[in-house]
Amino acid sequence: MYEEFRPGFGRGLTVVIAVGALISLAFIARTGSLRDVLLTLPWLGLVITCCWAVFWRPCVIVSDAGVRLVNVTRTIDVPWPALRGVETRYALTLDTEYGKFAAWAAPAPGAGPALRTSMRSRSPRRADREPADGSTADGQVAGATMGEIEGTSSGDAATIVRRRWERLRDAGHLDDPRLEFDAPPIRWHWHIAAAVVGLAVLSVATLFLG
Repeated sequence: MYEEFRPGFGRGLTVVIAVGALISLAFIARTGSLRDVLLTLPWLGLVITCCWAVFWRPCVIVSDAGVRLVNVTRTIDVPWPALRGVETRYALTLDTEYGKFAAWAAPAPGAGPALRTSMRSRSPRRADREPADGSTADGQVAGATMGEIEGTSSGDAATIVRRRWERLRDAGHLDDPRLEFDAPPIRWHWHIAAAVVGLAVLSVATLFLG
């Protein structure tokens, strides 16, 4: 069983841009020629692909195996035995035996959004138990920064990670942590990069064909 965090803003923005691109294409098809449509397709494809890669695809996946950070250019798998801490100063950041890795999908909010979110979601906090990682019973962290606020991307993602981490630790699965890899498994998104470069080349080529 796994939990996936993917911010709603990014998905909404991607949908809006994709719909706008399709409307533009429909308008060109109605008022222009087939040549105009063909010259426009690479540009629209480039915009939609970039938006999907930057705003829709990135996510944080938490499972019993570890935390997977799907970022724009690469996917990083952090096994639980390698995790040392969770930070949210600028974004959800995993402090591991291999170094620190930030999640593109879970940035920390600015002061204004953080204040508004904090005021909307303010509620009594339970402090009857504090796990070893410094979080309270509801997943918040003592002395929390703006990035820890519930309802923000970084705060919500951090809560998911900490709760699963605490559950595994309490069950004794992390009593004798051993690293299976010398470095975390990382997969670079070469196929996405190739698609973006290809569309960019086609788009530039249309400038000479128009």
